Amino acid sequence: MKVGVVGTGLVGATAAYALTLRGSCSDLVLVDKDPQRAQAEAQDIAHAAPVSSGTRVGSGGDAALADCRVVVVAAGANQQPGESRLDLLDKNAAIFREVIPRVAEQAPQAVLLIATNPVDVLTDLATRLAPDHAVLGSGTVLDSARFRHLIAERAGVDATHVHGYVLGEHGDSEVLAWSTATVAGLPVADFMRARKLDWSEAVRAGIDAGTRDAAAAIIQGKRATYYGIGAALARITEAILGDRRAVLTVSAPTPHYGVSLSLPRIVGARGVEDTLLPTLTAEEQAALNASAEVLRETGRQLA
Repeated sequence: MKVGVVGTGLVGATAAYALTLRGSCSDLVLVDKDPQRAQAEAQDIAHAAPVSSGTRVGSGGDAALADCRVVVVAAGANQQPGESRLDLLDKNAAIFREVIPRVAEQAPQAVLLIATNPVDVLTDLATRLAPDHAVLGSGTVLDSARFRHLIAERAGVDATHVHGYVLGEHGDSEVLAWSTATVAGLPVADFMRARKLDWSEAVRAGIDAGTRDAAAAIIQGKRATYYGIGAALARITEAILGDRRAVLTVSAPTPHYGVSLSLPRIVGARGVEDTLLPTLTAEEQAALNASAEVLRETGRQLA
């Protein structure tokens, strides 16, 4: 199975590295407006292949995307300190209007996986620019992983045994759906009570802040986030290539809300195979409605 990565900045290159280490695909091609950068990243990543998965890694122009089953689109400007994801909209929308039609032409069978921020609005834009393609965005897969990580730290367990969803926008209005969170199949409060661990409002507020503000804190400290999202992109790609039917909070057009946003979705060979509307508390549902309105308003700026 062949995968393309368009845009070999920190996010694109790290996603390519994760795909190689995990053995997600047999062939991987990197494409960038700077061919030397793409070639250098491909060469560096290729040197990891003999001691990991044996993935064949190369680079090229748009034509090298032929026969890709998935194309990860990470082209665009980076989020700067103090800048919201939505501040990136105008410049990255202009890049997408140039890049997406070219990718769609060269990789007619590919699922397009959007990583560029603001990912929800750009997923909507990519859907319009490539109407014959399955399109989904990385959404809140990373945010949900942060949420699970912080709960696992408080619970003192392996984070793979913690589940819970962050919904809505990948951004400031995202919704931590506490009602969906479990540890080893138990509601978090029940698990914490059984282990005599603190699960006060202050603890929950700390997890909320740690999840919601993670990107800003990392960007402040090192100017960019890329390891977590690189792994998340590899995970989503694997779900598509292997028709895994994984339940992931990817972003996709959602008629119920009139915009692309993140909900639990079944991800398989055709991209999003189905969408699940979880039962939420009244407060969570109101917050999700508000998040959708933020995205609708932002999307209107592109019309």
